Amino acid sequence: MFKEQVMNTDKWIETGYDILTNYGPKLITGILIYIIGSWVIRLILKGVKKAMTKQGYDESLKKFLINLSRWALRILLIVVVLGTIGVETTSFAAILAAAGLAIGLALQGSLANFAGGVLIMIFRPFKIGDLIEAQGETGTVREIEIFTTKLTGLSNRDIIIPNGILSNGNIINFTSLGTRRVDLIFGVGYDSDIKKTKEVLKGVIDNHPLILKEPEPVINVLELADSSINFAVRPWCKSEDYWRVYFDVMEQTKEALDEAGIDIPYPHHVEIRT
Repeated sequence: MFKEQVMNTDKWIETGYDILTNYGPKLITGILIYIIGSWVIRLILKGVKKAMTKQGYDESLKKFLINLSRWALRILLIVVVLGTIGVETTSFAAILAAAGLAIGLALQGSLANFAGGVLIMIFRPFKIGDLIEAQGETGTVREIEIFTTKLTGLSNRDIIIPNGILSNGNIINFTSLGTRRVDLIFGVGYDSDIKKTKEVLKGVIDNHPLILKEPEPVINVLELADSSINFAVRPWCKSEDYWRVYFDVMEQTKEALDEAGIDIPYPHHVEIRT
């Protein structure tokens, strides 16, 4: 009994020694290749990023290509390490292809998002820093990733939109053209002089430092409403100055109309006592 246990122990030791002799050097080599390869990948990505910065690549395109390159290089490194350890890479490639097909069928949405990200990079309907409206959301583009695009909402909300539906939906870019028209409507009473009212409105527009001279601002009577004459005021400004111009003109117009004695009508409630 004791002799059989000793023989079994010797057999296990011999088997372990054979495994260590045959696979130990390969395993150590594989670990070294992984460590060195990871270091080389970091150097490559750093060099690529530096080169793209020097060439003036768009920030959104640069981040997208860096992320894509990182994943491709890591997969290549894993294949090399497995081949070094002794895994048949041809068999591994076949297994990977089959797994990729199965995963692809299960993750069609993710593949659509990846394709959408590629389309966004090719056609570039927006870039990082642009203010856009898409999928019912409005925000500034913070990051374009492989599968999603991240926006910062107007109230500092974190908005994440899948690239698939983003690339196939309507996108309004408020920034790309560089300028925006501020659409305002002001109503005055029917007793007000139209010519004088237009002069007051024009004075507010002409005195604002952020309103552009070209294109020329437009001030016209928009409609004769039930209780007011409504004026359409259409100044232009740089995209980044939109809200500053909007709020300033609203406030300054009220002050200017009051100073000129021009009435701004509002609902009157008459209390009837019986």
